[in-house]
Amino acid sequence: MTEANQNQQQPRPGATAAVKGAPRGLGSRTEKQGRTMTGAQAVVASLEAEGVDLVFGYPGGQAIKIYDALYDSTQIKHVLSRHEQGAVHEADGYARATGNVGVAIVTSGPGATNTVTGIATAYMDSVPLVVITGQVPRGVIGTDSFQESDIVGITMPVVKHSYLLQSTDELTTTFREAFHIAKTGRPGPVLIDVPSDLASEELAFAYPDEVNLPSYKPTYRGNAKQVKQAVARIRRAERPVLYVGGGVVSSGASEELRALAELMQVPVVTTLMGKGAFPASHPLNLGPVGMHGSKYANLAMTESDLIIAAGARFSDRVTGRLDEFAPHAEVIHIDIDPAEIGKVREAQIPIVGDLKGVLGGIVAQLSKEGASPETKAWLGQIAEWRRRHPFYHPNVGDAPEEIVPEVVMEKLSDALDPEKSIVVTEVGQHQMWAAQHIARERPRSFISSGGLGTMGFGFPAAIGAAIGCPDKTVVCVAGDGSFQMNSQEMATAGIHGVPVKVLVMDNRCLGMVHQWQHLFYGERYSSTLLDANPDFVKLADAYGWQAARVESPDELDAALAAMLAAEGPYLLDVAISRDQNVFPMVAPGRALDDVIGAIDVAVGAVRTDVPEADGAAGGKGGMR
Repeated sequence: MTEANQNQQQPRPGATAAVKGAPRGLGSRTEKQGRTMTGAQAVVASLEAEGVDLVFGYPGGQAIKIYDALYDSTQIKHVLSRHEQGAVHEADGYARATGNVGVAIVTSGPGATNTVTGIATAYMDSVPLVVITGQVPRGVIGTDSFQESDIVGITMPVVKHSYLLQSTDELTTTFREAFHIAKTGRPGPVLIDVPSDLASEELAFAYPDEVNLPSYKPTYRGNAKQVKQAVARIRRAERPVLYVGGGVVSSGASEELRALAELMQVPVVTTLMGKGAFPASHPLNLGPVGMHGSKYANLAMTESDLIIAAGARFSDRVTGRLDEFAPHAEVIHIDIDPAEIGKVREAQIPIVGDLKGVLGGIVAQLSKEGASPETKAWLGQIAEWRRRHPFYHPNVGDAPEEIVPEVVMEKLSDALDPEKSIVVTEVGQHQMWAAQHIARERPRSFISSGGLGTMGFGFPAAIGAAIGCPDKTVVCVAGDGSFQMNSQEMATAGIHGVPVKVLVMDNRCLGMVHQWQHLFYGERYSSTLLDANPDFVKLADAYGWQAARVESPDELDAALAAMLAAEGPYLLDVAISRDQNVFPMVAPGRALDDVIGAIDVAVGAVRTDVPEADGAAGGKGGMR
């Protein structure tokens, strides 16, 4: 094991203390009411009025007035990122870990366009963000002015809403609306574009208490008739499955979910975004479902007679070949976003509403009428599938001197306190190994880019999560490819003393694409080998981090213990073989129960054609 800075206990010289970002509740709306101030000062005062005490960002010419006003705030701490994409991902990770709105501030032009991937990532995964961009003066908008970009137009497909401020008269109302929109209904990112001349104009600060949006009224209470129908259908079900997505986490409905599962003895499968919504240790938890889910979870979905979809969207990474997905099942689909219901799979009982209230209502009615679950035989069948198709076959294809990725994840899982830790992933094979083998017992303890599958998301998101939850151990599981996409954020963690831990699964290739090339493209490894990787230990040392590298299994336990015990940021570089692949796997375009396992590959029983069917397109990640 090679090491660097093993004795380092403090942040680098000149570093500030670790940033504390825990929310303090709603800020005062009366302290500055009626004061004359500039538009830039009103931006900061509006953030304070919303209770914001932490923002991430990167300054520039058209945002300099906002940053000047921010300098005087005693409430808001600013985390200087090293790239605007990193800033938005950090705000995203903070939002996912805490449940609060994440805030990022950047400048115009390239500063604004650098946020697009981060905004799209948050949009796809329903994360509440407010992104504030500087803009050129109103009089030169549309003239191709220096560092001008139409960021409102550019981001329109990937925001929940956006604003281009035209007058100081609308400034405070805009901020009030933006935060309301971001965190209500189906959460999502909102962008506010602030022209620099408007930031200089004066106004009398008046922050509104109420929001007046007649056309935006999310439905929270489920339709009583449909809830009653759902109760009746659940009571009749013989082979039900609770299909759980990120909506359960967003709505804080984990207790209601557990109550329903236990009351009616319904097995639970989770999407990548739903991981942690239901305790991993619970006997009814079948774990992840979909492309890299367990075979027994996939069989349960396929053979079910009722799918209760709670805050999940029937992604192609879950359904496999859609025309063969769950052919015997009726669907109860519960979601706060009506656009998701029936979009992919028809719902016999659609319920639009907040999951916490809807699931709670279903449980209350079932309890009142007397629960009589009829799932004993069904659970017995699933137990037999679980026995016949275990998640991981030890030593299949693994040389004894090699580090086995699944073992790394299991050892990390065992070493973490599930109540006091957050696992964040990058995107790729390591993401799937983590989802499969790291147990999570509570919501907001597993963070990953699901919908967009954004390489470069995980590390900055882990920084945001660690700042937002300073009482928890935050570990980022990364690949060597993903980590390098935003590795400059090591400076952010170092200067602020953020004690994030990064576990790099280092196979010197783009592992997920390499796996597809191995299985389906005749081992033609086009542009997926990363032979020019840096020495990650030396890179960490250059940023003032502690670091170590392990190359053999007998070093692993001590290395993990050292990483988790270290104060401050720490990187552990774990050398694994390029030949390590993620199994189980549903090949693109195949049915959900057509699962490839490690044994199938070992004996050569794998179909290598890639049908151009539903969901056949590949990608960097896996389950969504």
